[in-house]
Amino acid sequence: MINFRDIIGQEHIVNHFVNAIDTQKISHAYILNGEAGTGKKTLARIFTAAVQCEGEDIGNKPCGECHSCRQCLTDNHPDIKWITHDKPNTISVDDVREQLNGDIIIRPYSSRYKIYIIDEAQKLNIAAQNAILKTIEEPPKYAIILLLTNNAAAFLPTIISRCVLLNIRAVGEKQIVKYLMEKEIIPDYTAKIAAAFSGGNLGKAISLGTSEHFNQLRDNVIQVVSHIKDMETAELLGTVKMVEAYKLEIDDYINVMIMWYRDVLLYKAAQDANSLLFKEAFSEIKRQAAKCSFHGLQEILEVLDMAKVRIKANVNFDLTIQLMFLTINERMKG
Repeated sequence: MINFRDIIGQEHIVNHFVNAIDTQKISHAYILNGEAGTGKKTLARIFTAAVQCEGEDIGNKPCGECHSCRQCLTDNHPDIKWITHDKPNTISVDDVREQLNGDIIIRPYSSRYKIYIIDEAQKLNIAAQNAILKTIEEPPKYAIILLLTNNAAAFLPTIISRCVLLNIRAVGEKQIVKYLMEKEIIPDYTAKIAAAFSGGNLGKAISLGTSEHFNQLRDNVIQVVSHIKDMETAELLGTVKMVEAYKLEIDDYINVMIMWYRDVLLYKAAQDANSLLFKEAFSEIKRQAAKCSFHGLQEILEVLDMAKVRIKANVNFDLTIQLMFLTINERMKG
């Protein structure tokens, strides 16, 4: 069973939860706020299991061995309830009334607390939020409500004021790389690129680092940027057609290109291979750094950023990528 010790980069939340359990000063309502993939559900599962844990060692909760922990492991704990909803974009007042308000008046079945978890809580409509507010204002002593959301600003101010708001923070790149290499057994160069892409989101980094499709995208970019300088116009146009296979992930595709040319610029400026993301392609990066000017590399990075802007503005895809490749081809030639 995963434990608080398995959480990385969220020490402020872990410390808050551990202290609350240790001092028996657990709030009746919490908001866990963070984008998708940042571990809100994992934190909620560990916290609720720790709260209900029957073990005596405070520093080892959840213990993973007691009857309550075994129930948590199988999502079969009678006093931990996840609120569900049928509509994809809305959690209605009926969902709240039937699964929370109508149930919370019943005392816990086997534990000290009765816990309700609402995932994607930003989908609560105003009526549903008002229904929850009434419960939060006068909760039973045994009740705990957790609202998991990617947008706490969607809540009524009165709900926020009555909850403990815990914001999930971005995890450092070094921590993510270490985790990916040790826990997911991902090669260092893949881990570094996934971490750089993740924006501090560990879940996103894991998804990218273990995605064969993303690895293919990265390899395709490396193939293109390694040969683009030597391509004739006809070959460049053919490459544009090839990139269409990644049209849905074109933002990622261009971002990998940006990382490549930042590596080239970084090496040209510092001559330090240790700080490169694409260490496995060091010889090509070194070659490009020697042949391309600082001004040319800056212009390439600018044209890549502009391509992203144009695509978001729905400018013709093929023309945008074609112009991007032609400009890079020219700048790489000096």
